[in-house]
Amino acid sequence: MPSVLIVYASRTKETEKIAQLIGEGIRISGMEAFVKDVKEIKTESDLQGYDALVFGSATYHGGMLDKMKTMLFLAEKAGLEGKVGGAFGAFGWSGEAPVRIFDTMKNIFKMNMVGDALMLKSASLGGGISMAQEYGKKIAKKLG
Repeated sequence: MPSVLIVYASRTKETEKIAQLIGEGIRISGMEAFVKDVKEIKTESDLQGYDALVFGSATYHGGMLDKMKTMLFLAEKAGLEGKVGGAFGAFGWSGEAPVRIFDTMKNIFKMNMVGDALMLKSASLGGGISMAQEYGKKIAKKLG
């Protein structure tokens, strides 16, 4: 059964909620989803062995959280080229973090990205729950 790792960096738990909902969408599609706080990723080997990876961070002062930046440096060494990927995040004003993560995964890691980055102000506003679950389903569909 294909497995997906979802790694998030959250300040107020909104990005964590989005990560859990993406995981639900993947599980609804019949695949395994593992949701982890970025603090759990210590080495590049923690990112290996998955069929797809989805990274997300809240946007804070126009950028992603520092822990996610650090994790992306580890991911660069993890051999993720060609793997299915996605990016997401919660934001209050500007929302740059998910786009920067997406671009890093696509252009530097050379991953096979799903659509665009998922950007939500909150998982519970404006259809956020279904949007996050649908993002998970898109990742599962891309895995086949």
